[in-house]
Amino acid sequence: MLKKIKQLLAKIPLPMFQNPAPVVAILPLEGVIGSASRFSTALNLAGIEDNIKQAFEMSNVKAVALAVNSPGGSPVQSELIMRRIQKLSEEKKIPVYAFAEDVAASGGYLISLAADEIYAHEASIIGSIGVISAGFGFSKAIEKIGVERRVYAAGDNKSILDPFQPEKEKDIKLLKEMQKEIHEFFKDLVKERRGDRLKGTQKVMFSGQFWAGKEAQKLGLVDGIGDLHSVMKEKLGDKTKFKRIKEEKGFIKGLLGMRSGQLKISDEILSTLESRAQWGRFGL
Repeated sequence: MLKKIKQLLAKIPLPMFQNPAPVVAILPLEGVIGSASRFSTALNLAGIEDNIKQAFEMSNVKAVALAVNSPGGSPVQSELIMRRIQKLSEEKKIPVYAFAEDVAASGGYLISLAADEIYAHEASIIGSIGVISAGFGFSKAIEKIGVERRVYAAGDNKSILDPFQPEKEKDIKLLKEMQKEIHEFFKDLVKERRGDRLKGTQKVMFSGQFWAGKEAQKLGLVDGIGDLHSVMKEKLGDKTKFKRIKEEKGFIKGLLGMRSGQLKISDEILSTLESRAQWGRFGL
């Protein structure tokens, strides 16, 4: 009797268990990139590491799609995020695809290099492979209002680029040497990840210039033009399911966030202005 029951059960079709729909985990990577101590809402590895792990551990996940919308920021945090995604992709044998939204520039483009393929919208802003340092000089302003700047330091270069003192040639030289090293690191990373797909000259691609989607495709900085859902359905089929990773915000975390905002309003204003400056470079 038991044998007959097993035979009958074996004949019952169970398509929903035999062929589950492929899942694409969407990992949002949005905002200015930096350490949490500098930008209160900055994108950094510590803040999104759990989200990255969750994307790769999702049930029946067949691909991870990076939804990138960032004007850049810290090169260190950019590479840390990129390498973490790349490592999990290799360990889990799950492909990664990056999709530029409004902008994937500078560190935002660096993060996209974690992907096996990069896609953009025709109007996406791509590139800005370079290094920038910007600030203000207040030496004339404090002189005008009668303020005396006093600096005491042990070490010849401890007070370089002090915004309240006149610029010095040797300080500028040191800064440019450091920028050159970081730029070389960025260029090497692009060449490592994009390889033979790069079509433009190094002089053009690594000049710090940025382009709209189609021109970026011609240069080999992206693999194609298309949106996340359309491209992934073309690769995995029309039955593909999409699950977006969301940051959990509990009640206690919300209260702490509110308190932090109340106590550090000046920090919030400064970080907002700096963030707006980053986005403003690309007209956004």
